[in-house]
Amino acid sequence: MPGHKYLINMNNNTVYRILIIDDDEDDFFITSEYIKNIKDYSFVIEWSFEYKDALRHIGNNSYDLYVVDYYLGAKTGLDFIKDAIKESDAPIILLTGKGNHKIDIEAMQAGAVDYLVKHELDTEKLERSIRHSLQRSKAIKALRANEIKYRHIFENSLNPIFLTDEQLVFIDVNPATSELLEYSREELIHANFCSFLSPAFDKKTLQEKLAVNGDVKEEIELITKSGETRYCLLSFSKEVDSAGKSYLQGIAHDISNLKKEEKQKIHREKLDMAERISRVLAHEVRNPLNNIDLAASQLTDEKNEDAAKVYLEIINRNSKRIADLITELLRATPNIVLAECNLQQIVEESINVAKDRIMLKKIKLTTNYPKDPITIQADQSKLKIAFLNIIINATEAMSPGAGELTITVKKENEIAMVIIRDNGCGIKKENIPHLFEAYYTDKKNGLGLGLSTTYNIITLHKGTVEVDSTLDEGTSFTITFPVS
Repeated sequence: MPGHKYLINMNNNTVYRILIIDDDEDDFFITSEYIKNIKDYSFVIEWSFEYKDALRHIGNNSYDLYVVDYYLGAKTGLDFIKDAIKESDAPIILLTGKGNHKIDIEAMQAGAVDYLVKHELDTEKLERSIRHSLQRSKAIKALRANEIKYRHIFENSLNPIFLTDEQLVFIDVNPATSELLEYSREELIHANFCSFLSPAFDKKTLQEKLAVNGDVKEEIELITKSGETRYCLLSFSKEVDSAGKSYLQGIAHDISNLKKEEKQKIHREKLDMAERISRVLAHEVRNPLNNIDLAASQLTDEKNEDAAKVYLEIINRNSKRIADLITELLRATPNIVLAECNLQQIVEESINVAKDRIMLKKIKLTTNYPKDPITIQADQSKLKIAFLNIIINATEAMSPGAGELTITVKKENEIAMVIIRDNGCGIKKENIPHLFEAYYTDKKNGLGLGLSTTYNIITLHKGTVEVDSTLDEGTSFTITFPVS
């Protein structure tokens, strides 16, 4: 137990506890007197003259600072420092009767924060030593706290974190790294990171980038112990330790599940594309099939051979159209092939395809074309489908025998315009914003793809389309293109 206790209070909020370990009571009094004279600090000073008692206090972290004499009976202060450092990182100042460079070096190597000679001791030197020791102790404690915090992050991170030397040999790995690669920590330490990379990965380039830049961010493929390929985002950075030695810190983010989802998404998109093509095909084929059905119905009741011949021609034309549509749609790609085209001619060809429907519904058709041809950059076959969809929709919106369809082509300020106007049933105002959405339709048997296809084709031609409609009065589509 301590033999003496002093409280020196200089009205400082922090009180530091100091244990003086010395088997000579007179030396204790001398040292404590120096400490008492230190200003601006508050101390509790106690004395211990037994080696084991002092070690017990060290183990219990009872004091903020220990001042130990070199001679402690059968043991020395160096022995005490070596034993104490195993129990605590508390600062220890070693005192000796006379200066000895060898003891000084040994004390510092053993873990002492300072070394003082008793006959040279005074309040100023002791104040400097205590202040330095307490500051160093505070810094070490903060460093240890950070070390514990970052070690906790290292050990508990869900992402693999590891350290390697400059040759990419593992120095340390966290549990997530072991889990990813399916090797124990012991198996990974001293193994080379490159040995886990996919054979297809350019390992030499990785090492060259690290040598030049000091850091690397790459998407890599790692091969696990079971032979499974794991896709990761790798981040490597060069760091320097307290001894000035360079090492590499690596963090890997496993994106294997994202890659798998990406592949599944691509597969789903391909299936969706196939389904859309099928739906478009069904939609585009339905129009000529309706023409064939109407012509066949008329043909069944027709007695006049000349009239019957007309209906047979309609059937033949529309059958050919179905074959052409199937060929065109099966060859269709998201890209269009633009060429200089006559806009009036494209519109006229679109009307000719729809003429059977127009005639069968006894719709009055009016066309207004300028005297001079209007030239635009267009994919003629695809733009014809776009116009045809609007014309067919207009035809279906009008009553048989009462319909009027007006198609106007004109040019204004280097903008080509096609206006398709009908006097049909019109479109509700709230439905107009949805007209060009895929699968949107207000028709009983519609698929909602015709106008969606039309919009995509016009957009690919750098065109625009606007709709103006009034219920029970009709609808007008205005399509514009830049003039070539």
